[in-house]
Amino acid sequence: MVQKIKGEEKKAFMLLKSLILHYHGLDVDEERILKESAKELNANDELKWANEFIAQDYLSAFERSKEYLNKVIGVLPTKKKLGYLMAVWEDNNKKGYLTEMEATAMINLAKDWQIEKELLSKVNH
Repeated sequence: MVQKIKGEEKKAFMLLKSLILHYHGLDVDEERILKESAKELNANDELKWANEFIAQDYLSAFERSKEYLNKVIGVLPTKKKLGYLMAVWEDNNKKGYLTEMEATAMINLAKDWQIEKELLSKVNH
């Protein structure tokens, strides 16, 4: 499902991934995960845009990103929104750990998108 995204959705998805993986500063494993995702999705331009968006003001990046993500991803059907969050959750697990702050950020987005219950159900199984 995620491989077939285009346009603003692809841009928003790469921002979502980059935002969560940047949460504690981008380490080597997280950078590798982002580059692999961009290659897989043919989204190098979108990843570059997302990283620049975050770098504009790192301290306000989550709030600015959240506003953009709510407009693009937040209006999608539940299955798509959940799929995007789960893909990011799984990417975080690829690095071997998921911090409480990263999990909380994703849960907060799920709450905004009215899919908190669905996300928690998926990650608890």
